[in-house]
Amino acid sequence: MSRRTIALFALAAFLLALVAGLGTPTARAQSGPIKIGFLSPLTGAASALGKDMLNGTELYLDEIGRTVAGRKIELIVEDTEGNTQTALTKAQKMPTTYPVMSSDDLTQRKPAKWVVRTGWNSSQSTHALGDWVIKNTRYRKIATVAADYAFGWESVGGFQRTFEEGGGQIIQKVWVPLNTNDFAPFLSQVKRDSDAVFAVFFGKLALQFMKEYENSGLKGRVPLLSNGTTVDESVLPQMGDEALGTISTLHYSAALENPTNQRFAKAFETKAGKIPSYYAETCYTNARWIAEAIKAVSGKVEDREALLAALRKVELKDFPRGPVKIDAFGNPVQNVYIRKVERVGGKLQNTVFFTYPNVSQFWKYNPEEYLKSPLYTRDYPPCKAC
Repeated sequence: MSRRTIALFALAAFLLALVAGLGTPTARAQSGPIKIGFLSPLTGAASALGKDMLNGTELYLDEIGRTVAGRKIELIVEDTEGNTQTALTKAQKMPTTYPVMSSDDLTQRKPAKWVVRTGWNSSQSTHALGDWVIKNTRYRKIATVAADYAFGWESVGGFQRTFEEGGGQIIQKVWVPLNTNDFAPFLSQVKRDSDAVFAVFFGKLALQFMKEYENSGLKGRVPLLSNGTTVDESVLPQMGDEALGTISTLHYSAALENPTNQRFAKAFETKAGKIPSYYAETCYTNARWIAEAIKAVSGKVEDREALLAALRKVELKDFPRGPVKIDAFGNPVQNVYIRKVERVGGKLQNTVFFTYPNVSQFWKYNPEEYLKSPLYTRDYPPCKAC
């Protein structure tokens, strides 16, 4: 599968597009309902994640009575079935928010005019983890094990850059195909003299990896670090002791103790019968984001340029994840949390123990200089210590 195909799949699979007033006269449209199109995989391999996204979106819309600036909101739900072409057929060029799509270049070297990302980009949180590890642990030689596609490459790249700039070394990169059913051949390659392993997976792959990491005997010998999706709440309740102690990074945790998140987590569990995942929070926040932009244009969403500008100007301090604002490239500046899997009250949770405030997609680098570097890929940054 080519990088472009992978990127298109991610782009198409998770988007929330505003389709206000299409095909209706302006005067009538401005008094009629606002139609918001929601595209997500509600069947297929990623259906559990898609349902979290839908539940998060509907939870916020229900909280506001599905009305913003005096206009009713109609949510048009479309199932992409996890299929790129199906999603592309259903999407149109319009102001679009991406709560889940994390490809770095969407808001970096190849920014799209009509896109506002309300979630994150792949390397944003792993830049922070690389910095935290080099400053707070004795780990200096780390092996990475990650899914072999753009999300894995970019997540590893962000971690590698800050970790190595601080004096550490990535001594091995093990890439795992998305269709793997057996991690044993890959885990057998991991250098046993590594100080730690950094892993990047999601969904079913995350569940398999965590179990097989323990079964391989590595868990007791080599500490585990990971990106956020590897132990996200979409999979964490299905894990056992194999997940305990894993240190990860993300812009959200269901265990965040701010009042907004506590209300959200309780309401989501009542609605969905489960704790909220990052997928749920990001789509809840995304729905509120759109509502705030609609208020800013007094409900006149038919003016797409004005609506796009309003989407880019949303800045609030009381999202469940904490304060968020958009940078000049259309990507969130937000807290990134360092978390540890613990068992609290008989249940696993991502306990937040360190916070990096106001983290940019460019970390602490000058954006102009940062963009002169290549995109993080399978081979960049190069693994000089491998």
